[in-house]
Amino acid sequence: MDVSSLLTSAGINIGTCVVLVSLYSILRKQPANYCVYFGRLLSDGRVKRHDPRWYERFAPSPSWLVKAWETTEDEMLASAGLDAVVFIRMVICSIRIFSIVAVVCIAFVLPVNYYGQKTAHKEVHLESLVIFTIENLNQRSRWLWVHCLALYIISSAACALLYFEYKNIAKRRLAHITGSASKQSHFTVLIRAIPQSPDQSYSETVSKYFTNYYAPSYVSHLMVYRDGFIHRLMNETDRMCQAIKHVSPDLSCNPSLKSCALCGPAATNSFQILSNETDSVKGQLGELTLTTTEEERPVAFVFFKSRYDALVVSEVLQTPNPMLWVADLAPEPHDVHWRNLRIPYRQLWMRRIATLVGAVAFMFVFLFPVAFVQGLTQLQTLSKNFPFLRDLLHKGFMKQVITGYLPSVILVLFFYAVPPLMMYFSTLEGCVSRSLRKKSACIKILYFTIWNVFFVNILSGSVIRQLSVLSSVRDIPAQLAKVVPAQVGFFMTYCFTSGWAGLACEIMQPVGLIWNLIAKVIVKNKEDSYETLRFPYHTEIPRLLLFGLLGFTNSVIAPLILPFLLIYFFFAYLIYKNQIINVYITKYESGGQYWPVFHNTTIFSLILSQIIALGFFGLKLSTVASGFTIPLIFLTLLFSEYCRQRFAPIFKKYPAEILIAMDRADEMTGKMEEIHNNLKAAYSQIPTCSEESSKAGCTSPCSDQELPDSEQLKPEKENHKADYIWAFQRSKSGHDLEVKSCPSASPNRYSPAFAEIYKRT
Repeated sequence: MDVSSLLTSAGINIGTCVVLVSLYSILRKQPANYCVYFGRLLSDGRVKRHDPRWYERFAPSPSWLVKAWETTEDEMLASAGLDAVVFIRMVICSIRIFSIVAVVCIAFVLPVNYYGQKTAHKEVHLESLVIFTIENLNQRSRWLWVHCLALYIISSAACALLYFEYKNIAKRRLAHITGSASKQSHFTVLIRAIPQSPDQSYSETVSKYFTNYYAPSYVSHLMVYRDGFIHRLMNETDRMCQAIKHVSPDLSCNPSLKSCALCGPAATNSFQILSNETDSVKGQLGELTLTTTEEERPVAFVFFKSRYDALVVSEVLQTPNPMLWVADLAPEPHDVHWRNLRIPYRQLWMRRIATLVGAVAFMFVFLFPVAFVQGLTQLQTLSKNFPFLRDLLHKGFMKQVITGYLPSVILVLFFYAVPPLMMYFSTLEGCVSRSLRKKSACIKILYFTIWNVFFVNILSGSVIRQLSVLSSVRDIPAQLAKVVPAQVGFFMTYCFTSGWAGLACEIMQPVGLIWNLIAKVIVKNKEDSYETLRFPYHTEIPRLLLFGLLGFTNSVIAPLILPFLLIYFFFAYLIYKNQIINVYITKYESGGQYWPVFHNTTIFSLILSQIIALGFFGLKLSTVASGFTIPLIFLTLLFSEYCRQRFAPIFKKYPAEILIAMDRADEMTGKMEEIHNNLKAAYSQIPTCSEESSKAGCTSPCSDQELPDSEQLKPEKENHKADYIWAFQRSKSGHDLEVKSCPSASPNRYSPAFAEIYKRT
């Protein structure tokens, strides 16, 4: 690839970014789009809808950039949680590392590469990108010591910055643990694989076991029941609430029927008032004859008197059979993935193997689109295989578009199918928490991205050009050194398309914008109905780490990519901060557990760059540079092992010293009894809002107060609350059945009668 093709791709993507960002700065001011671009603020009730003056609404402005820049980490921590802060720290760490890398390599390595051979240089836009790589140096060149010295500076700076960031994030995680004194998960242990007894239910088995072995610390337990009719009924009620919200108030709500000569009476757009509880509940549920043993699952949440007691139970092996009484610290109540709790524990290892096989199989299937993309980058091969395209390919602009822009666009489009599939694989694994599922999907997408975007691209490009593959493990550094410089043009265009244009699409939210347009124009909803989205860590962290890998591996080989990566990181810092502040809502988090993924992948990228440089020094017959590179690899591995021993355990376990101090503080202040009383309510399986529902159609959050008497809220009075509850007729006492008034409402208290119905179904 020559510089003109690279500039063509850069120009197209820069134009796309400018257009999208300008459109965003205009569309975000339109009151009709507040639900798309201010979902978090609307859900928190911290934004007021207003109609700006006409000249303000249609003029692009950079005010959102200033707001994102001025937002501090403490503000983000208070509103979005630790995971959001850790992600922004990843971006900041990348900016710091590659600022040093860019200064060193652009100032010293790039001129050495460009003037490595005494040849007549063309105009810059006609030059081949190979001129800017280490391939332009002669064998045994005395300038190779510059590359070796730059590699030492890059490795030292990266390791130092990673160490201080790891130390800082570890302190933040410990502060996160101590700051969450009222978290119910610290007192709760999730018990799976409870043995079945023919003489007693699972609940009685759990009570007998923990009373026998943990009597001083055991408080109570809560069984997990199978999903039944009530669970489906409540999900349907959520959807009904959203549908009723947009019913025109001038419609008559009086029960009426229209006669039909052929099919009899037909219902109109009216509500039928049910006469009694038998019609509304018992008539729907029918006769329930399931026994308690059939209702319960062999899973329970067991509550203990102190955090330390729960920690001890979760860490020790309960029985000689590791497949029974499996104990782990429970996830947060909002983080529990209830559907996966019904999966038998003995199936989990088979599910993990099956999902691993499926993910690997999909990686090999993805070889075909990658090979197709690499075929587009090879102009001579493309002309040979498709003779009818020769005239088109010899045109200057079309040649630049096909070889410089089209391959990266096609690969990015293919990659849109990867995150949903990997999330599905992570769900099949049986993760008991949503944060763990998202982290598992993040790791799968990371492996998939690095393998297909980096390794498969360079290997398939080598096969297409030379019909050669790696011959042995010992030749891996040399082979990588040969093929990486040839793909630097593709990596740059991929940075433009997936990085720059991807960030512009992220801030535009095209899917949400189109859905909002459909709701306003076609469905004609009069009220805003919006989705409060979760931040897609499973897609954005792998993308960030991929560009870090490309930066390290090309730093001394082809440093021309570094300025473009720095632009991406700076742009990402502002875009992601804006999205975290305004768009994405935090319902659950992992407590900063994404940082070890970032650290380990960055170390892998650094070591891979050192191995590739070692291969190049060998190809250039520089024994001195090769000899100095080998100790650098071992020193980096030693640094990685030190960080793994020093910081990694903090992200896997809770320190007993901190938990004991928290227990003593709560006992002295008298908060322990209050926490114990709230444990069962926190992990109640009866959801007040559906687990996946994030709809917040109400302009203000619904209150926690009990619903008023239905006789005072008849539909004829055009009261929306009556619309929500009228289908459920209360019993004689008027308090046997309570329903929520809105999917976005905070938890209401459920009556024992309703809980009993749920357990029986």
